[in-house]
Amino acid sequence: MSIRKVPTHQTYAELQQAYDHFNNALFDGGLPNCLITLQREKRSMGYFSSQRFVDAQGTYTDEIAMNPAYFAVVPLIETMQTLVHEMCHLWQFHFGKPGRGRYHNEEWASKMEAIGLMPSSTGQPGGARTGQLMADYAIEDGKFVKACADLLTQSFCLTWYDRFSHADAPRSAAERLDISVGGGAPPYIALPALTQALASSATSTSNGAQGDESLPVKPTGNSNRWKYVCPCGTSVWGKPKLKIICGSCESPFTSPDAARLSTNSESA
Repeated sequence: MSIRKVPTHQTYAELQQAYDHFNNALFDGGLPNCLITLQREKRSMGYFSSQRFVDAQGTYTDEIAMNPAYFAVVPLIETMQTLVHEMCHLWQFHFGKPGRGRYHNEEWASKMEAIGLMPSSTGQPGGARTGQLMADYAIEDGKFVKACADLLTQSFCLTWYDRFSHADAPRSAAERLDISVGGGAPPYIALPALTQALASSATSTSNGAQGDESLPVKPTGNSNRWKYVCPCGTSVWGKPKLKIICGSCESPFTSPDAARLSTNSESA
């Protein structure tokens, strides 16, 4: 008798497993539980909202929202990086003094660095350490990288991915560490079935299938450019049908746009 898959149970159990793992590894198990949700906030991989939910007994809990639009198109380490970034906001709300509004202050920046994530306004070395809109990158040999490697050795994965959300994700310097940590390629490249499903999603939508039109396959205004990605996770945009090789891993870039065209021509 086959076990029935329950996507809701699988998805939220996996996110809770990651939360518990990083809570123990990076915060000494001191963070309270929160409600993890999936939200498609444009141009945001996640956010933290304090005391966002309340139960029938009047007990409050915080929210950490993760954007599923990016799960398929960034390496797993970057999705985990987003989760830990928001966990650091949760830590500051309960044990520190958050900045006003969305401001990421020095206390938050110091905690981020202590757990192995370097705050950066650009997501790259040299960016501002504090500010309104902040990204980060993983510190080589830092606590986060080691904790992420431990999680991935437990056969951890995200089971479900959004077919219609092939978004252009903000990139970070974490991609340099993907191979050493594991799960170096974005899932839509590393998993053949997912590659095919994403490649065919544009065709399904054009044939009348219901998709999320607010999350286009290509960025608006760049219809004459393709996205190219190498196995180490590096991505670039360029003219159609380019043949390029990654300077970091010396592997050829592949393009999901080319895969979509190939699928369309084969089905024509």
